[in-house]
Amino acid sequence: MSGRYLTADQDSQLRRWERWNRNYFVFAFVALIVMLVFSSQLGLSSGDDWGSLGFILVALVAPIVVLQLRLKCPACEAKIGWQAKLMAPDQCKSCGVFLRARNTPS
Repeated sequence: MSGRYLTADQDSQLRRWERWNRNYFVFAFVALIVMLVFSSQLGLSSGDDWGSLGFILVALVAPIVVLQLRLKCPACEAKIGWQAKLMAPDQCKSCGVFLRARNTPS
């Protein structure tokens, strides 16, 4: 693998994705916990029927999938997708570039 790094612009683009991904994950996690704990009090579900709760759960989880699938390597535009979890991986498997700018701490 090469010892190439991202430019400052490419690095800021990747950090922006990480920030959106992390912030949405925290929002969705809190919203899911609140909805699951208080679903019967909010009138979203009963003992046998999930009703609109199932739709809301899908609506909260779907953006997580979309965010994962939108991630591309800024250097080669290859899809990183599920290689990233909550943050971008250290290196692109396609082109080998380190997914950090040279002068930023890891």
